Amino acid sequence: MHSQILKELQHPHDFAVINKKGERRTWQVLAITFLTMGLEIAAGTVFGSMALLADGWHMATHVAAFMITLFAYRYSRVHAHDGTFAFSPGKVGVLGGFASSIALGVVALMMLVESGERFLHPHIIQFDEAIMVACFGLLINVICALLLKDSHHHGDSHHHHDHNLKAAYLHVLADALTSVLAIVALLTGKYYGLGWLDPCMGIVGGLVIIRWSYALMRETSPVLVDESVAARYKTAIQEAIESEADNRIADLHIWRVSPGHFAVIVSVVSHAPKIPQHYKDLLNDVQGFCGHNKLSHITVEVNQCLDNGCIGTDGGGS
Repeated sequence: MHSQILKELQHPHDFAVINKKGERRTWQVLAITFLTMGLEIAAGTVFGSMALLADGWHMATHVAAFMITLFAYRYSRVHAHDGTFAFSPGKVGVLGGFASSIALGVVALMMLVESGERFLHPHIIQFDEAIMVACFGLLINVICALLLKDSHHHGDSHHHHDHNLKAAYLHVLADALTSVLAIVALLTGKYYGLGWLDPCMGIVGGLVIIRWSYALMRETSPVLVDESVAARYKTAIQEAIESEADNRIADLHIWRVSPGHFAVIVSVVSHAPKIPQHYKDLLNDVQGFCGHNKLSHITVEVNQCLDNGCIGTDGGGS
């Protein structure tokens, strides 16, 4: 009974970002970063370099961030089709990216505090050893960045919305920046005696990383709190529906169900109502209304308007 219409109306809600290549590359970067982290922390402690210690401890937070990334990948994959989430685990990767942005901000604050302390209480730095280890750290960072960049930028359009992988990539870039600043500070201190540049570079690096953290937070948080789209896109949807006959929209809700995917609920009033699919077809030209984003789940409520008011509803979702 109703088998044909049920088949047409039912469809999977698969909005999760499953990036197997990105997950595999993140495992590789995690292993490399963990080993380098231990070396830099030990070397920074022995040789007395704040810039090197900042690089090492920064790597430690990246190890934690990569573990968040890998957990989000696995959790999304395991629960992709088991009905645990209303619209699939599409926001799990976004949550991983948001958590990583918090970690990025925390380590930046730690760098600022420690650098300030080094301004007040300078340490003796063994420049040659510290420069050698910092250069090694930069080499590792470049390798890791290339591994993650390949997965982040050369996947299909679905992966352009992988905030989970983007967070891991930003952590590696932050590491590379800290390494570069450490090398500059150490070389300047060795050859020109400007030891104060070591903690100064720690402060510069911390401020830049805070900015990256804030940008990633702003990108992920709207998805997590179901922020609606910009007014001009709501207007485009309203015009698409109301351009025909005497259709009027009584209620309209749009929200993100995952990166790149929006759900829409629209209540239409008309003297000559049609089936819900007709109004969904009117929105075809609105698809892809914001970059790679699209209206992935549309629910239409249709109300007939008579002289004495509106009667009857006919809803449908897709």
